[in-house]
This record gives sequence, structure tokens and C-alpha cells, in this order.
Amino acid sequence: MNDRDFATAFERCEIAGDDFHHRDHVRLAWTYLRDLPLLDALTRFTTSLKRFAAHNGADGLYHETITWAYLLLIHERMERNPAGDFDSFAATNPDLFAWKPSILDQYYDQETLDSPLARRTFVMPTKATYETLR
Repeated sequence: MNDRDFATAFERCEIAGDDFHHRDHVRLAWTYLRDLPLLDALTRFTTSLKRFAAHNGADGLYHETITWAYLLLIHERMERNPAGDFDSFAATNPDLFAWKPSILDQYYDQETLDSPLARRTFVMPTKATYETLR
């Protein structure tokens, strides 16, 4: 299935919850970022994820900080090194596809990510800043 069809199927909740994994989250974010300005992609991504979670009886799984942080990292990588397709993007950014341990471990302590605040609203990184990771 091509990227746009994948996004459409996701938005229509035609993909089973058990079939939607971390790589699929990254693919969906990449697709939105390829097709939309950053803030529009962020809005569409968060809205789509919340609707999908609710449809699959998993309202409590949505995590705002993780969602925003990944989308922003994906956006930065796309701007630094434009890839023609998703597979090329994935090949040049394997760290974005590891779930445990996650790239977010460089930016956040687990206590912050486990907090109710981080789940409901975006929280700035607690471990590192852009300057310290350069």
C-alpha cells in the first residue's frame, strides 16, 4: 500500500490496532510531514492518533510528549537529509525506529515520560538540549 493510501486507511480506522506498530507511527508522521506544513502535520497526526486509539478502545495509550517529540525529530531529519521515499528515510535514520531503547531516552528521563503531565501535554526535554547533543 502506498503512503497516502496507508494514511487514508489509518484515518478511516481500517487498520487493526494490533497491526499498527512503532514503524507505522513513524511512517504516518513522515507521510504527513511530506505532504503538509509542520503545524498542520502535527495537528493531523495527533487528531488521527487519538481517533484511532479511541476506535480501538485504547484512549489511554495516546501520549502527547512522545507524539510531538517523535514528529519534531522526524521533521528535523527530513529537513537535514531529504529522502525520496519512506524506505530511504528509514535506512538513513534507524535510531528513529528503535522503540526500546528509544531515541527519546537521550532527551527525557523516564520519570518525566511516565508523568500524567507529559501524557496530556507536550513537555520540553529534561535531559539534553539541542546544544548538548551537537
